[in-house]
Amino acid sequence: MSAVNLSAANTEAVAHFAARLTFETDVSDVAADLAAGLPGLVVVDSRSRESWDQGHLPGAVHLPTREIATRAAGLVPPDARVVTYCWGPGCNGATRAALEFARLGYQVKEMIGGFEYWAREGFAVETASGVSRRPVDALTAPVEAIACGC
Repeated sequence: MSAVNLSAANTEAVAHFAARLTFETDVSDVAADLAAGLPGLVVVDSRSRESWDQGHLPGAVHLPTREIATRAAGLVPPDARVVTYCWGPGCNGATRAALEFARLGYQVKEMIGGFEYWAREGFAVETASGVSRRPVDALTAPVEAIACGC
C-alpha cells in the first residue's frame, strides 16, 4: 500500500473508531458513570417485560423498543444522556432502541455487551426479589481486579 493510500486508510480508520466511541459504550464505563452519579444519565432497557422481570440494571428505565416513539417523552428528559441495552452481543435490540432515541433527538449511546455482559462482569442485577451479583466470569472480566486496564 502506498503512503498516500495508507494515509487515507488511517484517516478513515480514525473516523470509524472515533464514531464508534461517540455512539457506543461498554458495561464497565456505564457502571462507572452510574457509580459517579453522572448528571442526566438515563439507562434504558429495551427488552420485553418478561426479560426485564428476569433481571435488569438497577435504576434502569424499562422501555421496550416498540414503545420508545410514543412513551419516551414521558419517561426520559429531552436533555438526558441515554444509554440503551438489550440482551447481549448476539442481539441488535439496543441498536434499534438507540436509533429510535436518535430519531427523537436524544443524545444516545448503545451499551455493547448488553445485559449479558453486565451480569457476567459481576455488576448488580435487580429483580422483584431484590438486588444481587453473580460471580465474575473470568472470560469477560478480571476476577480479582477492579478493571481490565484497557
